[in-house]
Amino acid sequence: MILIVSMERPERYDHSGGEWQALRRFERLTGRPCVTLNYPDASLEFLKRYPIKAIFIEGFGYGWEKVPVPKLKAIDRLLHETDLPVLGACGGHQLIGHCFNQDLSRVKALQAAPMRKLKRGEPDVEPDYHPGFLKEHGIYEVTVTRKDPLFDGLKQRIMVCQSHFGEVKRVPKDFVLLAQSSECKIQAMRHKTRPLFGVQFHPERWDDAYPDGKQLLINFFKIAGLA
Repeated sequence: MILIVSMERPERYDHSGGEWQALRRFERLTGRPCVTLNYPDASLEFLKRYPIKAIFIEGFGYGWEKVPVPKLKAIDRLLHETDLPVLGACGGHQLIGHCFNQDLSRVKALQAAPMRKLKRGEPDVEPDYHPGFLKEHGIYEVTVTRKDPLFDGLKQRIMVCQSHFGEVKRVPKDFVLLAQSSECKIQAMRHKTRPLFGVQFHPERWDDAYPDGKQLLINFFKIAGLA
């Protein structure tokens, strides 16, 4: 069974969000059932009750300043203690960065970390979303900088779906850098000793023209023994 963790706001979570597209795709890739859960409920106790073999943490479309830090307590502990394979994408990747770059028990509020402000004359590709800042929205090239089973069968330069303006600014102490791009220096990272991965892009949004995200997910599920 695969656990898909939704980062939707708890008051708006109704099991009908974007996680259902990932659920259907993951079930087709692995032949295994998926279950979805809102992030405040993603706990070690939940993992003990169900035969979860892998965890995927989704992104989200609102600011980190709107995420109540106390509601991250359970998933923060899960990320630090589970030995299950975990893949965080976009906001899920940034969540891993927040959890391992600081002690959340001492943090009152989280802040976004934009890639950079737009240069003079540079077009704003999504002016209604964090205006004035660079956004990556669409298909972008990412360079793999370190060999890892997550990128088996892929070229050094992959093409993947991006939808973000923020990033992880610093590779956490117990992690290594796996991939980067010209504007985002931490496109992928993994824990040094556990199968805990973060990618800034959206591998679950592949299509026939750009299938690299699909291969990455197949690799992740192989790591989890599901493919």
